[in-house]
Amino acid sequence: MKLIHLSDLHLGKRLNEYSLLEDQQHILLSIIGIIKEEKPDGVLIAGDVYDKAVASTEAITLFNKFLVRLSELDTQVFIISGNHDSPERLTSYGELLIDCIHIAPVYDGSVKPVMLSDEHGEVGIYMLPFVKPAHVNRYAEGTEIKSYTDAIAYAIDKMDIDTSRRNVLITHQFVTGSERTESEEISVGGTDNVDACVFEPFDYVALGHLHAAQNCGKKTIRYCGTPLKYSFSEAKHTKSVTIVELGEKGSVNIRTTELVPMHDLVELKGSYDEITSKAFYDGTTYKDDYTHITLTDEQDIPDAIGKLRSIYKRLMKLDYDNKRTRSNSTITAAEHVKEKSPFELFSELYEKQNNQPMSDEQTEYIKEMIEKTWEAKQ
Repeated sequence: MKLIHLSDLHLGKRLNEYSLLEDQQHILLSIIGIIKEEKPDGVLIAGDVYDKAVASTEAITLFNKFLVRLSELDTQVFIISGNHDSPERLTSYGELLIDCIHIAPVYDGSVKPVMLSDEHGEVGIYMLPFVKPAHVNRYAEGTEIKSYTDAIAYAIDKMDIDTSRRNVLITHQFVTGSERTESEEISVGGTDNVDACVFEPFDYVALGHLHAAQNCGKKTIRYCGTPLKYSFSEAKHTKSVTIVELGEKGSVNIRTTELVPMHDLVELKGSYDEITSKAFYDGTTYKDDYTHITLTDEQDIPDAIGKLRSIYKRLMKLDYDNKRTRSNSTITAAEHVKEKSPFELFSELYEKQNNQPMSDEQTEYIKEMIEKTWEAKQ
């Protein structure tokens, strides 16, 4: 049985105030192309369909069109809500959908599998949306749920799983030891950790929540990652969909198919002259990519962001890496103020701020400005 694992679409997301809807539409069409080619028995969408609980009209329209295209293919579709979704809003699709699309209901203390079958027998698909300990506690009579691990362990125990057959879980949680990125919501102190041992009854666990594709202890407990890069901490990631093939009980093959974005997310570093030289960007996609540029010039470039955007039209972020920015010194009140000239005081302040003395040109300019100021006062 072949399954395609997706998660964290985050439809409607904005990055540095740029709308990513066009990029998301492009990547969803790419995913449809992969599904047509692979012809899976099921598509698993492990939460965070939307970026906000109250999704924009544009995001909802985009997902609706994606569902329509999925419904036209010969495959079953399984969708759960994540921490960014409103489970009530997502499940409101339920009565309108055709039989091939399954959306996990709001957690009510039980999870019933959807059964698929192939030449090796049945496969139970369990859909557990994002839950917190408080959600599970409502239904855990006589059991104290203190942690996320307790909550997920209790929910799984109540599934009454037949482990003699193959079973797949779709859920949206943070598994202990996994790698986070900047674009994810992080709980203080890591209180949302779930121990991977709770997933023992399953032949494959399709995880959502973390944005980097990764296995959690073993290959069959896996985050597929986001289809697009949603922070510059992901700039070096290769985005993909995960394809899972279940043979007879105990046989699982996992591979990935790369997703190519409409516009990449890249980080560039160098002096202003280097970054703006045609030799640097010619033959690359940098001019069309979403970029974070770090200038290494010691002096700030006047209107740098405006000038750079004439080349890099999707420049999202600009900063400097030089002696000034690398300095961790704390600027305190000057000592012996009455014994020092205005120029000496300014020179000390400049050096503390920039971690280097003024240049000869700057020195002459400041001396001239101080002289003109004193002359104007007399």
